[in-house]
Amino acid sequence: MLRDRVAELLSAFTGQRALVLGDLIYDTFVYGQVNRVSREAPVPILSELRRDAMLGGAGNLARNLVGLGGVVRLVSAIGRDAEGDAAQNLARTACGETVTLVRTPQRPTPTKIRYVSNNQQMFCVDRDPSAQLEPAFEAELLEAVQAQLADVDVLILSDYGRGLLTPSLIAGAIERARGAGVPVTVDPRGADFTRYDGATLIKPNAEELHAETGLPVESDAEAETALRAFKATLKHTGALLVTRGGEGMSLLSAQGEVVHHRSKPRSVFDVSGAGDTALAALSLGVAAKLELNEAMAMADLAAGVAVSKAGTAVVTPADIYADMRGDDAPPTWRVVSPDQGADIAEDWRERGLKVGFTNGCFDLLHPGHLSVLRHAASVCDRLVVGLNTDASVKQLKGETRPINDEATRALMLASLHMVDRVILFGQETPEALIQAIRPDVMIKGGDYVADDLPGADFVKSYGGDIVLAPLVDGLSTTNLVKKMAGEA
Repeated sequence: MLRDRVAELLSAFTGQRALVLGDLIYDTFVYGQVNRVSREAPVPILSELRRDAMLGGAGNLARNLVGLGGVVRLVSAIGRDAEGDAAQNLARTACGETVTLVRTPQRPTPTKIRYVSNNQQMFCVDRDPSAQLEPAFEAELLEAVQAQLADVDVLILSDYGRGLLTPSLIAGAIERARGAGVPVTVDPRGADFTRYDGATLIKPNAEELHAETGLPVESDAEAETALRAFKATLKHTGALLVTRGGEGMSLLSAQGEVVHHRSKPRSVFDVSGAGDTALAALSLGVAAKLELNEAMAMADLAAGVAVSKAGTAVVTPADIYADMRGDDAPPTWRVVSPDQGADIAEDWRERGLKVGFTNGCFDLLHPGHLSVLRHAASVCDRLVVGLNTDASVKQLKGETRPINDEATRALMLASLHMVDRVILFGQETPEALIQAIRPDVMIKGGDYVADDLPGADFVKSYGGDIVLAPLVDGLSTTNLVKKMAGEA
């Protein structure tokens, strides 16, 4: 798909209103190192370094919808436990106050704990509710869906098999959405997918479609046969789409046409949550009334980015632009806000990458700048450049500066292959930005003293390094300005 068309479709996602009904899971990732084996049993001992908590299941879907520009309303059930309290706080942080979480005394909050060493999952511990959802709580959930259908563009059923989406709740939600003229997309789970009949689009993966139909889903022809067999069991469903991992996706439209989309070859880092990312993009495409083949292509692009990230990661338009950055990719996606930069840097670190940071005004870009940037890129895996805003340059250099405005300077830096992200900052020093990015290594020109650099103490406090790059003699923006003015 052409990059300009991708930009148009991502723009169409913005502001689409999605109502998510499904299993909310409280996800925990425990990261550590394995250096020895237990004396009690032949099992490795994980020395914990840190743990991160986030929303999984329908919550991860909601996070990806927000990341892609959607506006989300979330309806789910949680237990009256500490994990439920934490999940509720995370949900409200992700979606705002448009969250309806029914607290059930008999059912604990579904949880998942993944233990990770050297970027590989060792094992996973799930806690699933065993009690059935009581009719009174089911009615409360259905009322919450009914109350919000008038203000949404798509209803998404996110079934993670934790017992929330009972057949009667599914049927009631689909019936009310169809009555309100709201399309319904479904990520199915379990056996007998006919309980989702009436949805606009159902999206199983290849393993689920095989289990449902008993048919292989390896080749395009096999995928088409399995989709048609599945469709024959559904009287009121519009379209079906099967995700096939590295083989891409296959779509059976309501008109009976089959379209295949081949995935871009890539290194798979972690498949956790990739299905949620695909469903988020697909559903926003349905909400925006895109052609389903284009919505499928966008879902495949987004899922491809997700598998290259660690954990249940959120995919943003900037991530998709970055993934397509070959050829004539516009460099503006590399210019991000401090909050975005902090999230991106954290994601890089989770992938085992060393994050570097340097900063400056970069007014008239010259070989001296390039020398420092090349050196900076050589001592890290990803380089973030902090760029002074116009106001801060004036404060530092005087009223006649900068020569180039901040948008021009940011674009020039973002166009350099050694620069991975550019972040504008308006403070006198970049210390606050350094604290947000938490670089593994901070780089400045050799005319500075390492211990005197703003943020140096902070970087060294967690074991980061300070590197001074060699300078090219006589090259500076100030000297260039004097030369142009005939003063040198």
